[in-house]
Amino acid sequence: MSDVEANFFAGKLKEYLRELEKSNVDGVVALFAEDAKIYSPLLGWVSPQPFYSKLADASGNSTITLLDIYQSTEGNRSSCAFFRYDWVLRDGSKVSFDCVDVFDFNDDGLIEKLVIVYDTHQIRGDLGDRFV
Repeated sequence: MSDVEANFFAGKLKEYLRELEKSNVDGVVALFAEDAKIYSPLLGWVSPQPFYSKLADASGNSTITLLDIYQSTEGNRSSCAFFRYDWVLRDGSKVSFDCVDVFDFNDDGLIEKLVIVYDTHQIRGDLGDRFV
């Protein structure tokens, strides 16, 4: 991956996290290819629109803190965002966790696959059935 590509993808990840933090469903979904898929540890494989709509419906004023961005060293159009998600649910309860989102981009610079990685043990206990 060239420095130009790495900077482009890093910018896309930062834009994604800004839109996610604002619960801007249209803004987040616009970053995805039409046939994109997301793997959520809580929901399995899902499409962007229903996933982010469900997340926005369940969320209050959450905070995302970017910790780092990792780029592919193998020439792939892949990048990872490592961040702290201080998730506030609509009922005011809070769940905080570190997360790594693994993004694969298509030729047009849109996200074609996103794999979300975090430890669900604590989250499942905190959430119960409020997000499944």
